Amino acid sequence: MTTATSPANFTQLHLIQPLIARLAELEYQQPTPIQAQVIPSVLAGHDLIAGANTGSGKTAAFALPLLQQLFEQQSNNTGTRGNYVSGLILVPTRELAKQVADSIKSYAVHFNGAIKTVAVFGGVSANTQMLALRGGTDILVATPGRLLDLISSNAIKLDKVKTLVLDEADRMLSLGFTEELNEILALLPKHKQTLLFSATFPEQVQELTQELLKNPVEVQLQSTEASTLVQRVFTVNKGEKTAVLAHLIKQHQWRQALIFVNAKNSCEHLADKLYKRGISVEVFHGDQSQGMRTRVLADFKSGVLDVLIATDIAARGIDIDKLPVVINFDLPRSPSDYMHRIGRSGRAGEVGLALSLIDYEDYHHFKVIEKKNKIRLEREEIEGFEVDTTITEAMLAANKPVAKPAGTGKKKRKKKTQESSDVWLKKS
Repeated sequence: MTTATSPANFTQLHLIQPLIARLAELEYQQPTPIQAQVIPSVLAGHDLIAGANTGSGKTAAFALPLLQQLFEQQSNNTGTRGNYVSGLILVPTRELAKQVADSIKSYAVHFNGAIKTVAVFGGVSANTQMLALRGGTDILVATPGRLLDLISSNAIKLDKVKTLVLDEADRMLSLGFTEELNEILALLPKHKQTLLFSATFPEQVQELTQELLKNPVEVQLQSTEASTLVQRVFTVNKGEKTAVLAHLIKQHQWRQALIFVNAKNSCEHLADKLYKRGISVEVFHGDQSQGMRTRVLADFKSGVLDVLIATDIAARGIDIDKLPVVINFDLPRSPSDYMHRIGRSGRAGEVGLALSLIDYEDYHHFKVIEKKNKIRLEREEIEGFEVDTTITEAMLAANKPVAKPAGTGKKKRKKKTQESSDVWLKKS
């Protein structure tokens, strides 16, 4: 896979003036590494497969050249007309669909309405979206299920798609969209440009790329700033996770904290427990209306809300600047989801902290997460919430060190452990 040095400015990427002007207004100083590699390849018409860390500027990497291609096609009278779409962007969640569409509309400000962009997703009225699609659209950002609903209602046709973007391909497949994705791909023209973006590349994604892409340019970037995200694991006694979580929130008073659980009812249950401990929180899960989810996210992004409890639906599509901490109250079922979750913090070089709370029943599953993601983290304890001796001995027998809680052990070790813990927790 390729690597390159970023150009000094966007003009060197041969973007047209309306886009250059808009990027200057948005204070985009220099292309990120993924933008530097992806934009020229897309403008040259190549298929592409790209992987990059969260917060790398991926949306602009495919949105900017797509906008330029469509604008130039319209100028040459080769744009799509009628009930069709030219650029199709498939995403796994409602939040990501809205976020991507909003970004594209922002980049296209100086096209003065020449490029039409529509986002479609479930949880809201299909009739409103059907009205928005009258006369077709240049760019359609869609979740797979809602797109198939609209196709079955003859609201849109895919016969003339010129560019297909699969954003967060691994997440789409892990959420069970394989069948829907295959249905959509069967409706697309054989000759088109395909761009696939994925944070991880499990077997399903690899098979998809082999079937779908033709001689693709491959881009894989490992951020040089990955060390800005600190990962820590705290062992706790079974039944004490809530108490430990409340203790951490009160002790460190993070500006914001995103807490992950595995089920919708777990969100509500944990929120009630924290509320009784004097901590105000909101929840975010699939049973909420789209309006409610939009409001909660807006409050969290603006800083009105300090603590948000969410299911994995929030692991993708949430872009919050300088989110200090992500906490795994429940471990994710999939090892790849662990990386998606913690990637909400430490974005674009900002200092971030990812904490996981594990009891004895979680211990072996976390070993699988470590193995799959090629990491190894020290098990730590929190003073006042030390793990039962029998559990500690069982973990040590499995050849995994358990750090002594801050405030115990030799004096020299105590100072080092306490200082290192405080530095990372206070930075966030």
